Amino acid sequence: MNATKARVDAWLGRMTMYRLILWILAILAAYSLLLDVLGWLTFGLADMLVHLVLCLGLTYGSNRLVALLFRVKPHSESSLITGLLLYFLFWPSALAPSVQVPDLAGVALACVLASASKYVLAYRGRHIFNPAAAGAFIVSLTGLNIATWWAATPAMLWLVVPGVAVVLYRTKKLPMAGVFLLVTVAIVASGLLRTGADAGSAIWQPLAQQPLLFFVGFMLTEPLTLPPRRWQQLAIAVVVGVLFAVPYNLGVVANSPELALLVGNILAFLAGQRRGVMLTFKGSRPLTPSTTEFRFEPKRPVRFLPGQFMELDLPHSRSDGKGWRRVFSITNAADSPEVTFGVGTSEPVSAAKRALLALTPGEHVRGTAVGGDFVLPPDAGAPVLLIAAGIGITPFLSQLASLSSVRRDIVVLYLARSAAELAGSDVLEASGARVIARLADGSAPPEFMHDAGQARIDAHSLLGFVPDVAQRIVYVSGSPAHVDSLRAAARRAGARRIHVDSFAGY
Repeated sequence: MNATKARVDAWLGRMTMYRLILWILAILAAYSLLLDVLGWLTFGLADMLVHLVLCLGLTYGSNRLVALLFRVKPHSESSLITGLLLYFLFWPSALAPSVQVPDLAGVALACVLASASKYVLAYRGRHIFNPAAAGAFIVSLTGLNIATWWAATPAMLWLVVPGVAVVLYRTKKLPMAGVFLLVTVAIVASGLLRTGADAGSAIWQPLAQQPLLFFVGFMLTEPLTLPPRRWQQLAIAVVVGVLFAVPYNLGVVANSPELALLVGNILAFLAGQRRGVMLTFKGSRPLTPSTTEFRFEPKRPVRFLPGQFMELDLPHSRSDGKGWRRVFSITNAADSPEVTFGVGTSEPVSAAKRALLALTPGEHVRGTAVGGDFVLPPDAGAPVLLIAAGIGITPFLSQLASLSSVRRDIVVLYLARSAAELAGSDVLEASGARVIARLADGSAPPEFMHDAGQARIDAHSLLGFVPDVAQRIVYVSGSPAHVDSLRAAARRAGARRIHVDSFAGY
């Protein structure tokens, strides 16, 4: 089971979540055309093709035009995702016996407004609203067209369900999706039960005939419009779920999926880092033969908790298929005037990492999001065990560098290939934590570290190194394969509270 999970994680890690969502939506679009040919959908193939070309062409073209007006580099993948979402939100307009001009105009306007919203409805470089939802909602106010969310057609579920499952697994948003679905299904089902429906139908109907799954997989969990912490995301899921499921009509507006999402976007914006972060590159230095530290000066102070990540926008002309945006753990102390990232730079180096390595002092990079829940417990008296495998040490460096004068009871177990690959030894030593090094080549670690030799880290050896592991809150960071095995070892050793942070490749 663990081997299969590791292979799945490695395969999914080859693509950024933007590229993955783009591919899944493209497959769903192709599947919808096939369904129409087979007679499961009845729009008409010509109408669907024109609708698809219109949505993709207008969102892509208008995105590049508006980006040019605002003098920023456009994100083509994001525009194509928006176009595909609008393809599934609006009913394909009929071309015969006569062209439905108002319907086509409404879709076209939604595409342009969706692109413009990324730049106009934005705050210091970060868009506030889900672009597709913003475009659809504004168009509904004009009366030209209204979103029907036809992706909820039952025949589409055969691929929507696995597609959504893959996206939620890759983005680690299954808990948020579960909360949203629980709230919405409970509300809708209770209403159906009051009208005499049986329990099975009451639960199945909202899942099969309302766009809950498509909405939660491709809209609600859109990364740039989420708050940074998991508890905040779960709270947003509850609010959006209620607004989605409870019918209301305020005269000018009535309940709709897009309006529910826009309200959630506003709440998320108020809860998070409410701006893009402009970073000026200051320089880099090798941390180990395979790891490099990149230093940046933010234009404004960055608000983050030690252990969190920042997403960077790294445009590069020759993409390797993983997109422009990458997530990196912040390694500096919370009160540092600079922002630093520790990045694995051993061959093969991805296109985004080559863009990082090619930076010269004074160049600018934009941070598009700050978030994550891999943070130490607020109770400074709670003992913790930090287990790092290779590059997994990076979030711990920020946590250890940010320790106040009140020392925590911290044990660090650091797995690396050799003594030369121990990154951040100065931070580890200054922290006062007890550090245990397990080096694969048998080399000797620095004197302040306890040498664990080449022992395989399992439940037995872990108890030998950390006898009170059951009383500690455990944090595990590294590659998905390392995280899975080390988490299992900690659990078998008696640990009850385990938090993980994996690096699937970038």
